[in-house]
Amino acid sequence: MEMSRLSKKRKLDKSVQDDLYFDSYSDVTIHEEMIADSVRTDTYRLGITRNGHAIQGKVVLDVGAGTGVLSIFCAQAGARKVYAVEASSIAEQAMEVVKLNHMEDQVTVIRGALEAVQLPEKVDVIVSEWMGYALLHESMLNSVLLARDRWLKPGGLLLPSKAELFVAPINDLTVEERLGFWGTVKERYGVDMSCMTGFARKCIMNNDIAVSLVTVEDVLSHPCRFAELDLLTVTEEQLRSVQGSFSCACFGSSTVNAFCVWFTVTFPGEEKPLVLSTSPFKPETHWKQAVLYLDEPVEVMQDTKVEGEITMFPSEESSRHICIHVEFSIGDLKRKNKTFSIPDGYADVQ
Repeated sequence: MEMSRLSKKRKLDKSVQDDLYFDSYSDVTIHEEMIADSVRTDTYRLGITRNGHAIQGKVVLDVGAGTGVLSIFCAQAGARKVYAVEASSIAEQAMEVVKLNHMEDQVTVIRGALEAVQLPEKVDVIVSEWMGYALLHESMLNSVLLARDRWLKPGGLLLPSKAELFVAPINDLTVEERLGFWGTVKERYGVDMSCMTGFARKCIMNNDIAVSLVTVEDVLSHPCRFAELDLLTVTEEQLRSVQGSFSCACFGSSTVNAFCVWFTVTFPGEEKPLVLSTSPFKPETHWKQAVLYLDEPVEVMQDTKVEGEITMFPSEESSRHICIHVEFSIGDLKRKNKTFSIPDGYADVQ
């Protein structure tokens, strides 16, 4: 399957894509969800605090500042000046938050797209919570890289500074239960509906990137890192195709019916780095995990090899939406491939 032929939907004009994206951040719900995510918010606060030596008395740029909480963390860490750039109308609420916390002298909220904003000076530090589902959905990282190239002083600091992507085969037991349901209808109601199983499999195990929580018990191998992004050096061009290989050995006898993809970001530290993880082995975050269902489940045993390559790239229809192409082999079975995308229902949320 050719990766660029994922869908025949009409391509959206980039300005329309941007308007839809920024409008989605004008409502309180998404900000409530993000700030209530204690793993996310506490890790950012700790990452900023631990880098206080590099922030004290310095100038900071917060890209996609939202309600301004990260900007205030930076001000509390001693920043001389924080420029909080936010394109959506939530910038008005950010101004109120800054005023309520008596930070007007330190934090300046600027409403506008980063690409169009002019700052009065270069900055020593850039902080941003840019990550989307499967790390790259929404493509806000491009704005961070632009800010880095345009406004960050040589030798400046990026928070976070690194991102990594991981994959593991899983057995999603919920899917097994849903597919098995049709075989139980006759016993319950006297009508044999087992023929629905194949149809249900096509509907459930489709080409969507499913954003859901994966339990540790469902993971069938150790995690395998397939990509790493050094945010100080990665380019926008490189983000058009983020790819890598993986090789996993299954823990024991089970059924592989999906791949699970997640990410980490790392904050530098003098003693040791601080990692924000969305792994199923770690506490839950609002990002959950990205689940990619196979067309057919495959039986595996202990040490069965699951190998392949993953490529992540922007959708043709909207550059802010991510697609994932997986080529894989399980054991001695023939190599297969499948391309996935975020469904429309997740188009404008994070």
